[in-house]
Amino acid sequence: MKREKVLVTGGAGYIGAHTVVELYTAGYEPVIADNLSNSSEEVLDGIQKITGVKPVFEKIDCTDKASLEALFDKFPDIDHAIHFAAYKAVGESVERPLMYYSNNLVSLINLAGIMMAKGNGSIVFSSSCTVYGQPSSDNLPVGEEAPLKPAQSPYGKTKQMCESILEDCVNTPKSDLNVISLRYFNPIGAHPSAHIGELPRGVPQNLLPFVTQTAAGLRKELSVFGNDYNTPDGSCIRDYIYVCDLAKAHVAAIERLRGKKVRGTSEYFNLGTGRGLSVLEVLDIFMESNNVKVPFRIAPRRAGDVEQVWADPAKANKELGWVADTPVEEVMRSAWKWEKRIRGI
Repeated sequence: MKREKVLVTGGAGYIGAHTVVELYTAGYEPVIADNLSNSSEEVLDGIQKITGVKPVFEKIDCTDKASLEALFDKFPDIDHAIHFAAYKAVGESVERPLMYYSNNLVSLINLAGIMMAKGNGSIVFSSSCTVYGQPSSDNLPVGEEAPLKPAQSPYGKTKQMCESILEDCVNTPKSDLNVISLRYFNPIGAHPSAHIGELPRGVPQNLLPFVTQTAAGLRKELSVFGNDYNTPDGSCIRDYIYVCDLAKAHVAAIERLRGKKVRGTSEYFNLGTGRGLSVLEVLDIFMESNNVKVPFRIAPRRAGDVEQVWADPAKANKELGWVADTPVEEVMRSAWKWEKRIRGI
């Protein structure tokens, strides 16, 4: 039986690669489009080791519309796309806002334009909990009905803008485009095989790679940005979701889009565990789960950081039939296993 193709922009990245694996497992044929700006072709080898299939890969930049159009000409049977291709570091976006606006918006505009011209297409958009800004206490945990407050960073603003762009595309007269935006929280961990995982270029922008690199001795100590927030231990609280659980949600979204009889629809789902963990709690769980020490220091607050946010995933649980249920201790062990493999420990 012929496998149905799904375009995965940014498919060589952290979440993208894990989603590609889950798509193969579910019977699809992912087509990866990635410019490798924050990833490596070695990821493709990892995917092949897990799936036994050499992934279809096209090295293109999604901000180059001609290259993206050429990809659709090469694979005319692509009707579904999962759009990961974007810059994603909150701190960097504060320092380099124009880079974030130009890359994140143009790549999405190009994809949406091609899909609309093609007709009968569907997009799963990689959104973020940053669209909620800092939710008020009466909106914690965050459900989809929570108001979208001003984003705390240019990165968060690009996610809000991209959602608005897609909403407008869906609302055009006689639109054939169907969209699901997945607003997820903080992905962590690695595939249990340790063949793929989070491998940022340069200085990590996310918490757990800092933790694992410090545990591995690559860094002298971990910086905890702020211990004076209005939280139980003073450090920021986030909803940390296992990347493999998160990847499965994208497959569930594709399945939902395939089953739609009505065209021109847009839906939003929050993806998280429903449990908030502070930075210091994450440190404690990692050290206890892996029996390692992670030296750290308290540093000043970081620009753009939200104080606390975690998800109410009830809608995704019910309507997508999806749940993030991997124990956090297991996730921490997967992250350490990955770090040890890539460092030869």
